[in-house]
Amino acid sequence: KVTITIRGRNYTLRSDEDEDLPAIASYVDGKMSEIAARSSRVDDYTVAMLAALNIASEFEQFRRQVRSDLGGLDRDLASTAVLLEAAMPEESAG
Repeated sequence: KVTITIRGRNYTLRSDEDEDLPAIASYVDGKMSEIAARSSRVDDYTVAMLAALNIASEFEQFRRQVRSDLGGLDRDLASTAVLLEAAMPEESAG
């Protein structure tokens, strides 16, 4: 069990990844605080929803970047394999 605090409220959670939860909670709390500071008349539910949308948007951008990076690595790996094959001496047929 891990106790985290978001927007002044404590939550006790169970997780297999207990060590990550405080950092994640701090990140979520920071996002919610940023949004609440910009929109003083917004209720907690709306702040949470906007924070979730912002975090999901960041995640999607990160996911696209990783996919692009992996695609580039695949191309580089394929090119390297072709170069290695070209550089290897042909095996004699017997």
